[in-house]
Amino acid sequence: MQQRDSLGYTLMAAAVLCVVCSLAVSAAAVALRPIQEANEKLDQQKNILDAAGLAIGEYGKVAGELEPERIKELYGWVSEKMVSLESGTYDVDANPDTWKLMDAMSNPATSIAITDPEFDPGEERRPETMKVFFVKRPGSDSIQQVVLPIYGKGLWGTLYGYLALKSDLKTIQGITFYQHKETPGLGGEVDNPRWKAQWDGVHLYDEDGNPAANVFKGPAPTDNVYAVDGLSGATITCRGVTNLVRYWAGDDAYGPFLTQLKSEMKESEQSDG
Repeated sequence: MQQRDSLGYTLMAAAVLCVVCSLAVSAAAVALRPIQEANEKLDQQKNILDAAGLAIGEYGKVAGELEPERIKELYGWVSEKMVSLESGTYDVDANPDTWKLMDAMSNPATSIAITDPEFDPGEERRPETMKVFFVKRPGSDSIQQVVLPIYGKGLWGTLYGYLALKSDLKTIQGITFYQHKETPGLGGEVDNPRWKAQWDGVHLYDEDGNPAANVFKGPAPTDNVYAVDGLSGATITCRGVTNLVRYWAGDDAYGPFLTQLKSEMKESEQSDG
């Protein structure tokens, strides 16, 4: 029998303690995972509602200030579909419930390389298929808004967010970023509700159909329908937001889908008429 103060006893006790702690941590992680997944889903819903401006329109506040049940209630207006970016058509074989952006963009089997884009988002790859969100008011079949996941490099890392378009598919409803590494008080002002509010009504495309929305260098001229105010001291972040918004609006990303959707909506209006 080993003495309590012997080296062997100390090592054995340490090993047992490590095993017990590892089992406890693993058990806690397994037990908490459903809660974490539920919170992640709720946060996604909140950000989609924020970009679409639904909470502001209905309750006069951002979705983050609403009770979880209110968020779930408003999200009942939203439907999800998977879209093949190259063809612009729906991918009925992809499951929106299991699709995750970061997994899809990093996996060579589900993504493509971004090479020589017209507007450089600063990323190496993009998913072949993306999940998009449609907003329809209860009792209506008409699409009120379309919310598109977007991402691209800022100063310190990737900004992940959502861009919401009005029913004309060429005017921005709102934008929100749910994850980024930008400097608080500078590039981090992409989270500022006052700055985000400027995006409502900005034209995404110019008269020739080219992506034109941008973050201006300094205060945006009042007659510039394509621009929002720049963020003071955050030139690289502003340039990154401009590039990522234009990239995702272009032919390398959601362009084919938005063209296809516009045609579908026109046909639907004609058949209803």
